Amino acid sequence: MNLELLTISLLNGVSYGLLLFMLSSGLTLIFSMMGVLNFAHASFYMLGAYVAYTLSGLVGFWPALFAAPLLVGGLGAAFERYCLRRVHRFGPMPELLATFGLSYLVLEVVQLAWGRSTVPYGLPAALQGPLFTLYGTQFPKSRAFIMLVALLMLASIWLLLTRTRTGLVVQAALKHPGMAQALGHDVPRVCMLVFGGGCALAGLAGVIGGNTYVTEPAMAASVGSIIFVVVVVGGMGSLAGAFIASLLIGVVQTFAVALDYSLAGGLQSLGLPVGGRTFGFPVLSLTIAQVAPILPYLLLLLILIFRPRGLLGTRED
Repeated sequence: MNLELLTISLLNGVSYGLLLFMLSSGLTLIFSMMGVLNFAHASFYMLGAYVAYTLSGLVGFWPALFAAPLLVGGLGAAFERYCLRRVHRFGPMPELLATFGLSYLVLEVVQLAWGRSTVPYGLPAALQGPLFTLYGTQFPKSRAFIMLVALLMLASIWLLLTRTRTGLVVQAALKHPGMAQALGHDVPRVCMLVFGGGCALAGLAGVIGGNTYVTEPAMAASVGSIIFVVVVVGGMGSLAGAFIASLLIGVVQTFAVALDYSLAGGLQSLGLPVGGRTFGFPVLSLTIAQVAPILPYLLLLLILIFRPRGLLGTRED
């Protein structure tokens, strides 16, 4: 691999990984606070993209960048207040079914409101074109913008949770909800705000990811499973683990897509006596780029076998 391909693939991988972190961070916060695996989390990502598309046509992209996540977060908070809270006392399975049903409801609403085809949600003029040219290859402004927003979001979450009274209340409600309730804090309200905040983070990812990639009804399904891979690999409830896992998966998958070597050729480079359709396995004739989509799930399988609690997680369940 030459230096040009190495550098550009690394930048693209970090950009994609940070977008995954924006998605997984909200899910991680929700699970840490409430113990709920929100199966509709990717649907809020899709809603963020579609709401931003509509608002961009009315008020422009930059106001939509702030308004769309707030609207999506408000919808998430309302769902927690009027639906999820009511089924919470029945255990985790009804909660999972409620979020699972919500994902299908959101999908149908999106298709009714915006149609089943791709919508023309384009980049604003300020984010079009290359940011710089390296070794003759251009790196787009849109991907750099994703990286900037993700890092600002990470810093904001860290400051909120560690340097503000609100963050201290959230952490207290996370670790000792009974004590926090006894001290006069409204723990159910805190849960609602955390759930809404997690959905808002997913909506923010949709705002900047929808015009960089594609905005269509299938966009939630395309990232939904990857989000859970990131959360499990990083460690259930670990924000730092989700950050590391996001970057790891983003870089590995991007490099795999950039490689045009067959699996047999890769094994040969390791000194193994293989070639072509070796040992009757046609799969060895596939290229590494063709098997790139399954690499995150292979990593998930290895993590579950050798380190069930994840990279930085403390839970084994």
